[in-house]
Amino acid sequence: MKRTLFFFGIVALAGMLLTSCNNSSNQNSGKPLSTDIVKNPNTANGDTDTTNLPKFKFDEEIHDFKRIDEGEKVSYGFKFKNVGKSDLVISDARGSCGCTIADYPKTPIPPNGSGVINVSFNSEGKKGFVSKNVTITANTQPNTKVLVIKAQVKVLEGGDEDK
Repeated sequence: MKRTLFFFGIVALAGMLLTSCNNSSNQNSGKPLSTDIVKNPNTANGDTDTTNLPKFKFDEEIHDFKRIDEGEKVSYGFKFKNVGKSDLVISDARGSCGCTIADYPKTPIPPNGSGVINVSFNSEGKKGFVSKNVTITANTQPNTKVLVIKAQVKVLEGGDEDK
C-alpha cells in the first residue's frame, strides 16, 4: 500500500513539474515586453515618488455641448500634453455607457508631447440634462483620469421638451 501511494506521489510530482515549465503558450508571441515604460513608484512603506512619471495636463476636463437635438451625434477632442518626465502610455479610454465612445492615441506620448482624446456622444433616446464620463487608464499616478461631457438634449417631436 505504501509503495502504491509513493509511486502515485512520484508520478503526480513529475506531471506537475513537466507541465509547469511549459512555455509554449507565450502570450507575447515571442516578443519581449519593454519595461522602459513601466514605472511603479509605490513602495511598501507608502512613500511614493512620482517625479519621473508621465503626467496629463488637459486644456479642459469637462466639455458642455450646451443644447443639442435628440438623435444628434456630437464629438469633442480633449487636448492634452504630457508634462511628465517619461513616455505617457494610454491603455484604455472607456465611456460610461454605449452612447459615449472614446478614441485615444495608441502610441506613447513623449515628454512635452501632446495628443487628443476624441469623445463621441450619440443623443438618440436621451432627453434633458445628460452627463457622461470617460475614464482614461494610463501609466500615470493615479492611473485613471476622468473626463466629462454634458449636454441638454432637446426632444424634437413626439415627446415633452425639457427646459
